[in-house]
Amino acid sequence: MSSTESSSRTADKSPRQQVDRLLEGVRWRRLEEPLGFIKVLQWLFAIFAFGSCGSYSGETGATVRCNNDAKDVSSIIVAFGYPFRLNRVQYEMPLCDEESTSKTMHLMGDFSAPAEFFVTLGIFSFFYTMAALVIYLRFHKLYTENRRFPLVDFCVTVSFTFFWLVAAAAWGKGLTDVKGATRPSSLTAAMSVCHGEEAVCSAGATPSMGLANISVLFGFINFFLWAGNCWFVFKETPWHGQGQDQDQGQGPNQESAAEQGAVEKQ
Repeated sequence: MSSTESSSRTADKSPRQQVDRLLEGVRWRRLEEPLGFIKVLQWLFAIFAFGSCGSYSGETGATVRCNNDAKDVSSIIVAFGYPFRLNRVQYEMPLCDEESTSKTMHLMGDFSAPAEFFVTLGIFSFFYTMAALVIYLRFHKLYTENRRFPLVDFCVTVSFTFFWLVAAAAWGKGLTDVKGATRPSSLTAAMSVCHGEEAVCSAGATPSMGLANISVLFGFINFFLWAGNCWFVFKETPWHGQGQDQDQGQGPNQESAAEQGAVEKQ
């Protein structure tokens, strides 16, 4: 019993010891620096961006009342959401010509491209900032000694800055089109039964777009975060050090040349 207990205790300690060794090398004070603090903000706002867009769902609707006394008021409720392929969303349009007859209709438009690009960029930003935080906190010595890591980080940061600007602008335009296609007035305008005299159509509740609007706001916030982080990442690259060395090298050379000119004049 003692040997088995001791072996189980050593087995339990080995994973704990490995975790303790990993946590011992983590320098949490790096989070107080601009480079680490902005990385945490980028990680959080990436979650907010793709979470608010990818989890959105709304409803639009209308009511149709036929002029025939035998027909009751028919309420139409259409649910839609991410990825906003509205042309695949079906709803039943009542017909007043025949009894208990309806026609299958679809919403107008396909706005999945900007929405999926926005969500995909947010997911990639989430994973990249997580990996960058691990390298910066746990392997900061490797980050500073190897010149390739700051250069790669700077190139990726500039790329994410550009992509966030494009994604936020494209999704903002796509959301405007989604609002126009899901208005109750657009729904009644697309139904042929509402254009005749045999039915009276009225608009239903307007879908709430608050969460979708917030996703666009988070997209532009991510753009400003990545744009501001470009400078702090650039300071870690050899390019920033070379610029300072050149400035320091030019200063003494100019002073020495001025002194030589003064000596020659004397």
